[in-house]
Amino acid sequence: MARSKLLRPVLLVAFVGTLALALGGGANAALVKVGTLVLRADGSFKPTHLPRGSYAPIDLFGRADITLTTGGPPPALREVNLDFDRDGRLSTQGLPKCSIDRIRNATTRQARSICGKAIIGEGFVGAWFREGETRVKGTAPATLFNGPRLGGNLSAIGHVFTDFPSPRTYAVLIPIEKTRGQYAYHAHLDIPQIADDGVLTHIDGKISRRYRYRGKERSYVSARCTAGVLRVHGHFQFSNPDATIIDGSIEKPCYPESR
Repeated sequence: MARSKLLRPVLLVAFVGTLALALGGGANAALVKVGTLVLRADGSFKPTHLPRGSYAPIDLFGRADITLTTGGPPPALREVNLDFDRDGRLSTQGLPKCSIDRIRNATTRQARSICGKAIIGEGFVGAWFREGETRVKGTAPATLFNGPRLGGNLSAIGHVFTDFPSPRTYAVLIPIEKTRGQYAYHAHLDIPQIADDGVLTHIDGKISRRYRYRGKERSYVSARCTAGVLRVHGHFQFSNPDATIIDGSIEKPCYPESR
């Protein structure tokens, strides 16, 4: 078996000031290079001023791009594990749920109509596809839905529909486990095979769901600020012969308020 390449501390990046709010693959994104494989990842949240002792609603933003320095499609990403800071909290009480069976064969418009009340986030994914003897790039809208309970834990459903190179729906269940210690939640995602030999290269999105339940305003994601930063840890595993693994964290500053 080929030996895995494991890279941890290089991805540990602390961002400061209002630059932390910037999204995209610019100078503020964490960049990791393993051989010819390059991963750029970034994220942010608003507002950055948060209570120290209670939770307040936030909006989450994130993106990741996978490229090769030599051009062309990168190796297929097969598995993603994400850990979210202990100062974050997910709330789903009273939030409608969606099931994969309801949207398994749906287009984006159909899925958002069928499970519209369960939407927790939206974004885009990009991939390389094969068209005859050539490779071409394509993008498609993505939707994140609140999913069913799994053994007492939360879940989400990622949904993407694309009509290139042929109409196809991808619906993936994402378990979200409550954890202890430095991180509060652990999410696991197995990347499905894209078309015949398609390769995922980009994902971006925003999680920003507010809703009312029993007369109170609620937020799917809330956070507090006790340590001056909010942190996300990522573990990305690829299917190339070296079974490359990229592992590390991104930190963004928060500013504690006394309320």
